[in-house]
Amino acid sequence: MSDYRPIACADHERLEFAALTRQRLQIRVEGESLRVLPLDIYAREGTEWMQAETESGERLTLRLDSFELESLPTPG
Repeated sequence: MSDYRPIACADHERLEFAALTRQRLQIRVEGESLRVLPLDIYAREGTEWMQAETESGERLTLRLDSFELESLPTPG
């Protein structure tokens, strides 16, 4: 059984919007603040993930419940 905790639907939609429109996000992962470009938001085996790229070009795969959003675009 997975310990994954789904994020709020509104936040999920905003993450998908950011990926579609190529908007950078400010996130906090394990106490570190990062600016990332979300590349894809997807589900696999009951867990939701974000594929992202840092400003230095590093590729990250993060569970959606493993980071905090510090800034998030609003679909308009």
